[in-house]
Amino acid sequence: MTAPLPVDGPAAPPRANGELLFTAPWEARAFGMAVALYESGAFAWPDFQRALIARIAAWEAAPEGEWHYYTHWLAALEDVLALSADVDARAAALAARAPGHDHGAPTGHGHGHGH
Repeated sequence: MTAPLPVDGPAAPPRANGELLFTAPWEARAFGMAVALYESGAFAWPDFQRALIARIAAWEAAPEGEWHYYTHWLAALEDVLALSADVDARAAALAARAPGHDHGAPTGHGHGHGH
């Protein structure tokens, strides 16, 4: 089990009355995806925080488009995942799958996880 997730400091997510604030469903999914990947050991949280702070600082130095916190959140997540050596190995394993091995396939595709 990983340490509790720190969600404060200079890159803290938006909050309302102390609760995390999501203005669209994709924001909550992006947040959850980052937390799940962190908890699975895909990256260290301080690395993600540094990437997020860097993304925000870059936008502040040269604002382009409308400010949107979770756009920077996703970009930072991409940054830390791209640095992970594990990503290339996982991508290669997925690419090596036999054609037709698609979890979007119709039910009964034969490897027993409730479909």
